[in-house]
Amino acid sequence: MPKPVLIVGAGLSGAVIGRELAEAGHVVHIIDRRSHIAGNCHTARDEASGVMVHVYGPHIFHTNDDEVWRYVNRHMTFMPYVNRVKTTSAGQVYSLPVNLHTINQFFGRTFRPDEARDFIQSQSDPSIGEPVTFEDQALKFVGRELYEAFFEGYTRKQWGCSPADLPASILKRLPVRFSYDDNYFSHLYQGMPEHGYTEMVARILSHENISIELERNFVRTDAGDFSHVFYSGPLDGYFDYELGRLGYRTLDFEEFQYDGDYQGCAVMNYADADVRYTRVTEHKHFSPWEKHERSVCYREYSRACGPDDEPYYPIRLSDEQALLAQYVARARFEQGVTFVGRLGTYRYLDMDVTIREALDTARSCIRAFADGSPLRAFNIEP
Repeated sequence: MPKPVLIVGAGLSGAVIGRELAEAGHVVHIIDRRSHIAGNCHTARDEASGVMVHVYGPHIFHTNDDEVWRYVNRHMTFMPYVNRVKTTSAGQVYSLPVNLHTINQFFGRTFRPDEARDFIQSQSDPSIGEPVTFEDQALKFVGRELYEAFFEGYTRKQWGCSPADLPASILKRLPVRFSYDDNYFSHLYQGMPEHGYTEMVARILSHENISIELERNFVRTDAGDFSHVFYSGPLDGYFDYELGRLGYRTLDFEEFQYDGDYQGCAVMNYADADVRYTRVTEHKHFSPWEKHERSVCYREYSRACGPDDEPYYPIRLSDEQALLAQYVARARFEQGVTFVGRLGTYRYLDMDVTIREALDTARSCIRAFADGSPLRAFNIEP
């Protein structure tokens, strides 16, 4: 019998790759250092309230990818869910993303869409050509007043630095709408798994060719027992951080419970810099088809990621980009390992993109296994 394949990490990347390989006839062993599967999208029932809690912060599934939508629904029914984010700024509550209601409420006006578009254009800084920084992009995009009310303080808390030190690309993901559409996402498909992400991942992993070992750390000498390794852990961690640590932001969660409805929505951002947390999430609102009297809420605090912390958001500024290039160069010399996923490629990935890349990686590797071709260190370039 050929050696089994080892997958490091039982999150979305590892689960999807493992299932594809198993269905193709490969024997797959998956290990994870945590005590649970599903990675950062792990969900669990709170015993006191019965609420389905997103343990590592909210994960809302949204995609335009037809195949990915069919894939997740094959393993779990996805229930309708629309993400409507609110933000508190200077004692007032507004809708995000910035839309016609936000603009009219903030400026005390009753603009029509074309009037609002002209007004926001008049607020923008005409001296900015091609924006380089987050601050440039915001000032050109929405003008100083909206920037200071909704973006500046929140961004400082989220990233731990001035928006003038961040690339403009971060803000390009945030639209301004000249309509009353307050759906945070504009994708064709959006929803939540009926019984949580962990149950969905468990169903993906439910195959006779897959074995799982939790609370198990990976060491490079493990690779000798397997025909190939798919590694979804931190890229720098694979090399024992020999060149230094790639920069991440991490999150601290302050959980509290409430009798009744605490804030009336799933996500409330706090834009003011003097409020230490970035947002409050109320988890029963992520499952609106369920009814619960009590509520479970998280206050989220963002800070620099330390050696013992959970890495969330890759920073990818100039210093990190230089270090990343060194680790990528080293990874290309490794034999028998493919680096995958958010941590393995040091990129921020939405869940649908993670699944798409995992499907594409698995399929290309299955073809390579079949014809004896060498497998690449990166199927997706970092």
